[in-house]
Amino acid sequence: MPKLVVTDSNFPDLSIERELATNADVELESIQAESPAEVIETASDADGLLTQYLDLPAEVFEGLSNLKVVGRYGIGVDSVDLTAATAANVQVLNVPTYCIDEVSTHALALLLACARKIPQFNKTVKAGGWDWTHGKPIHRLAGSILGLAGFGNVSQELAKKAQSLGVDVHVYDPYLSAEEIREEGARKVDFDTLLSDSDFISVHVPLTEETESLFDLSSFSQMKETAILINTARGEVVDVEALSSALDEGEIASAGLDVLPEEPPGDLPLLDREDAILTPHVAWYSEESQIELRRTITEDVLRVLSGETPENLVNSGVV
Repeated sequence: MPKLVVTDSNFPDLSIERELATNADVELESIQAESPAEVIETASDADGLLTQYLDLPAEVFEGLSNLKVVGRYGIGVDSVDLTAATAANVQVLNVPTYCIDEVSTHALALLLACARKIPQFNKTVKAGGWDWTHGKPIHRLAGSILGLAGFGNVSQELAKKAQSLGVDVHVYDPYLSAEEIREEGARKVDFDTLLSDSDFISVHVPLTEETESLFDLSSFSQMKETAILINTARGEVVDVEALSSALDEGEIASAGLDVLPEEPPGDLPLLDREDAILTPHVAWYSEESQIELRRTITEDVLRVLSGETPENLVNSGVV
């Protein structure tokens, strides 16, 4: 009987995974590992892994000789060494579409909360104040420019929602043509233009060597003083020290972040700022998206363990 091991998860239980595995005649085990070494030690006979937050570096693929497939609970797979997985002939799977509505809505919610100064007004009123000038200045949303860094599924959905509010959308994505972007009612621009012209910038790029610290001191210095930065992608894409400095210097107005370089954060300069809204990497979540995520990735991993072709293979170079 094939063995599927859940390396880590923060779900209340594994009833969905267990039911699907049982129906497929696959043994399911949960280990709640805290390190790659613990995975190697406790999952030595695993045919498949389901992983949520744990990093899976090369030594995991070198140490698990039976491993055939890894399923990541989520869209991004930067926590998995894809080169090592491919070299070990291990298929890596993700769930690319389960939370498009949730993440795009959360990005818009952060944008609106920053733009309308909701946290500041909430704090003022609860402290006994009643002063509309506390949030000055606030600018009209309609007619403003939303700049999107990256134009994948989530970003395109956010574009539609923003356009319905009268917002113009500009896109920086070197991998898409101007025509492809224009078909979605948006305008293709280069990165410098995105920075200089946008009233809001929402980050939707994967974490790669190319995008790490894409938003740094230089980037913030090119943005409008009234600009608002939103990040629901990967924390490392934004240099948070540079962001804090930019807020201190008035180079941009505010930021809404659902992701951080370190999660949960340690001594983060943004924690005490009124002009930074932080949420705990929750943009993906709704009751419906969580069920879809767990069911979709488990079913796809079980396909591989049954000798079938998966629906969401990431490392297409695997033999």
